[in-house]
Formats: sequence, structure tokens, C-alpha cells
Amino acid sequence: MAENELIELFGRHNVRPTANRLIIARTLSSAGRPMSLTELEDLVDTIDKSGIFRTLTLFRDNHLVHVIQDGDSVRYELCQSCNDDDDEDTHVHFHCDTCHRTYCLDEIAIPPVSLPEGYEGRTASYIVTGTCPACSSKAKSSGGTR
Repeated sequence: MAENELIELFGRHNVRPTANRLIIARTLSSAGRPMSLTELEDLVDTIDKSGIFRTLTLFRDNHLVHVIQDGDSVRYELCQSCNDDDDEDTHVHFHCDTCHRTYCLDEIAIPPVSLPEGYEGRTASYIVTGTCPACSSKAKSSGGTR
């Protein structure tokens, strides 16, 4: 995502675009998949762990990232939504049990859920676990099955 697009995205979420925030957002955007704090720390060596965590907290509080708990860790994904009340950027995620990566399945929407009377849903998370295509191919080529 280009810097001007990131700045526009920040504006839609009322986040001031500082240099560190742009670095973290650019890293999330270029990863193409949700990332854990540890993965971000490894890629962004110019910002300390607490700075990255504070930025992710600010992003979360302003709905600029989706927070995904995939069973292994908490992961963060840049949110492309324009509306905090109706997040049109929700989609299914896939967590690979072999490589422990979580992937966005942008083309698969989270199915609607009818809640009982009195419940008010705010967000939904839908994670499928299994083996990703890369790990499946490795297992087949090495003669193993999974």
C-alpha cells in the first residue's frame, strides 16, 4: 500500500500518521497476512517492542487493525474498512497447524449469525485450522501424509 493510501486510511480511522505508525502499518500491509507482535518485532528493528505494542493498541482502539486470536498467538491485520460501525472488511482466516501462519481468505465472507434476543454482536472471528497449500505440498513431496 502506498504511503498516501496509508495516510488516507489513517484519516478514516482518526489516527495521526507518525513515522513509526506508518512503518508498522506498511509492514502489516506488505505482509499480506495477519502478523504477531513477535513477527513485527523481527521485521521492524527500528522500533522497540513497547513502541510496536503501543501502536498496535492505538490501531486496535481506532479500528485500524483486526485482532485475530488463532490458537497460537494474537495476530494483527490492517483493516481496510471505512466504517467503524459496519466493518465490511471481515473475512475468514485460515491457520496452518504445520507452519503456524495465519492467512486471510478475503474472498470468503464470515457467514451471518443470528443472535438470541438481547445479544448485540460487535465483531466476529472465523478461523479454519488445518494445513496450508505450501505445507501440504511439502508433506506430499517428502512422502509424508498429514
